[in-house]
Amino acid sequence: MKNPFAAERPASHTLRVLARLLSYPDAVLREHAADMARVLAAEGALSPARAGELGQLLLRLARRPALAVEAEFVELFDRGRSTSLHLFEHVHGDSRERGPAMIDLVRTYEQAGLLLREDELPDHLGVLLEYASTQPPAQARALLAETAHILRAIFSALLQKGSPYASVLAAVLELAGERAEAVAVAEDEPLDESWEEPAVFGGCSTAGQSRPAPPQPVRIVRSASSGAQP
Repeated sequence: MKNPFAAERPASHTLRVLARLLSYPDAVLREHAADMARVLAAEGALSPARAGELGQLLLRLARRPALAVEAEFVELFDRGRSTSLHLFEHVHGDSRERGPAMIDLVRTYEQAGLLLREDELPDHLGVLLEYASTQPPAQARALLAETAHILRAIFSALLQKGSPYASVLAAVLELAGERAEAVAVAEDEPLDESWEEPAVFGGCSTAGQSRPAPPQPVRIVRSASSGAQP
């Protein structure tokens, strides 16, 4: 359902803050957490309640031990499909369609003068938010609205896990003119397990054979060129 109270106003700084919040919570992010909260308040693109939730998240990131917030981020976003921030993971999975879709998205960014770092993938939500921050308000809102069904699924999975990062997805939905409504999400197995490669031929063991082959003696035969006598 569309949000009838969503205002058509600039949100470029807010989008960049949200993009940064969806990146690895390194020392630089934690150091500037208070500045980011002030940016959100100054631009006023979000509802006061939503800005307050994000302020609490920023405060949490700044005050908790670095290793704790970093481990939480990795466990949350890198080890489960339902909370993956790579949007095409939710659309294409591991199918062949994902590659061409990525290429098209890179071209869209390049046309806007944006170049990705080597460690960035174009379908990451943070990258999409950075791109949206360069667009006029109406275009940015329309772009985010196209991904609303994916955003709502990630929001719901984060909500189900009790994560304060759900507020970030709720804020993106708000900027898209959508309500942050929970939807049903299925429990998924960790990415590490679902992507694990099976052992080739069962690890080359004798499993599956009727009986193991008898041991064979090893014979060492000297070549004629070595000059040794038989």
